[in-house]
Amino acid sequence: MDLTDLTPAERRVRDAFPLGEGVDFREGDEDDPGRGAHWGPERTLRAEFLRELLLAGPVAEGRTAGLKVAGARVTGRLDLKYGTVTCAVRLRACHFEQAPDLYGARISALVLTDAVLPGLTAGTLRADGVLRITCCRIAGPVRLQGAKLAGAFFANGARLGAPGADPEEAVLQLNHAEVATDVWAPGLVAHGTVQLNGAVVGGQVNLNDAVLDAPGGTALHAEVLAVGTDLHAMRLRARGRVNLGGARIPRQLNLAYARLSNPGGHALRASSSVVGELWLRSAAPIEGMVNLRRAQLDLLHVPPEVWPERVQLDGLAYRVLTPHLPPEQRLPLLEREPDGYLPYPYEQLTTAYRTVGDDGAARTVQLAKLRRRGTLPVYARLWGYLQDAAVGYGFRPMRAALWLLLLLCTGTLAFALHHPPALKPSEAPVFNPLFYTLDLLLPIIDFGQESAYAPRGGFQWLSYLLIALGWVLATTIAAGITRSLNRQ
Repeated sequence: MDLTDLTPAERRVRDAFPLGEGVDFREGDEDDPGRGAHWGPERTLRAEFLRELLLAGPVAEGRTAGLKVAGARVTGRLDLKYGTVTCAVRLRACHFEQAPDLYGARISALVLTDAVLPGLTAGTLRADGVLRITCCRIAGPVRLQGAKLAGAFFANGARLGAPGADPEEAVLQLNHAEVATDVWAPGLVAHGTVQLNGAVVGGQVNLNDAVLDAPGGTALHAEVLAVGTDLHAMRLRARGRVNLGGARIPRQLNLAYARLSNPGGHALRASSSVVGELWLRSAAPIEGMVNLRRAQLDLLHVPPEVWPERVQLDGLAYRVLTPHLPPEQRLPLLEREPDGYLPYPYEQLTTAYRTVGDDGAARTVQLAKLRRRGTLPVYARLWGYLQDAAVGYGFRPMRAALWLLLLLCTGTLAFALHHPPALKPSEAPVFNPLFYTLDLLLPIIDFGQESAYAPRGGFQWLSYLLIALGWVLATTIAAGITRSLNRQ
């Protein structure tokens, strides 16, 4: 178009462009771009005019050109597809009639703060600086898949999509994008899916205080996301699945004070992810399933009351659990595995307690593991119950001593009151009820009492019972000690 055939508003912008100066059409602090469709010609700019200005506009010698406009109404579609824009573009608090198309474009920087748009198409965009949609209201999708940004992406305070829209629709697409510094989106409100699949972020992703609303769908789809430092999502409100499967987050995945809800499905999926620290401190009880299978964590901070009724933990590896709690508060979580009893989570919890030097808690976890095995044959389960009662599968050795003491006292008292007759009175040693009972209880010890005396009637049956219990107790003690030595 002819840049001389312009409206008064466009001439103001044309004259300011080569000097890098700004043009502000706003009439007051309450000038809402949401009502921009009714703005008159005195603040209206044609998209084709902006296109020609950005691609072939005048440049003043010794000055840095730039498009800096606030409070304008942009009619038509701003089409910069595959174009190269060497200057920064700042269109603040503007109202766009149609979604700009910057697919495949190369641009210095793009700032659309406080703007109202029906959508934004900028897949494979190359930006030498920042891309900012701070506090924008965008009804349709923001497509940035495959974009490469040398600066940060700002979406803090942005409002994407519309309440009640299709929860499966992606309102922000950053799939396979490369952001050199940060994705900065605290306070973002998204009615639909936020996609970061395969994205690479050099710094951190910040979703503090964000609201991701996709009930019955996927609120955050960030499989194989790779960030340089942290993913902060404190006070996040997510309705729908948060999917971080295969993500790489070397420092913190911070979901403190978050509220995750996806009843009937996965509320949080981080299977096969590698995370430095996972925090759910003071978070609301999770509504929906959690999948942490095969994830690798250095630190896991999740209070017991936060976990939902179903948690998939098989293959989860972690080094430290915080806060440090007794095993009685941790073990119920291992019973929430949908596939039933799995040995690995018990071994991992044992390792975590041993890492902090709490060997007593580690033994309790191992005892719980042995008690929960439900797939053994009936005879093996009965033998296990016997070992549990006798020595706690080797984790409670003092229990065996108590059993021995109880049986010893019973036998000693009974035979002290009723001496059994001697088999050969002339050759029998002096009867001693204590050593006689020990002879009955301990199979490998012979004090000469058992072979010299023969009880009768009910006391004969008592002697048989003591002999049988002695053998059972000795066998279970041996099995428990063997198991304990094998663990060492």
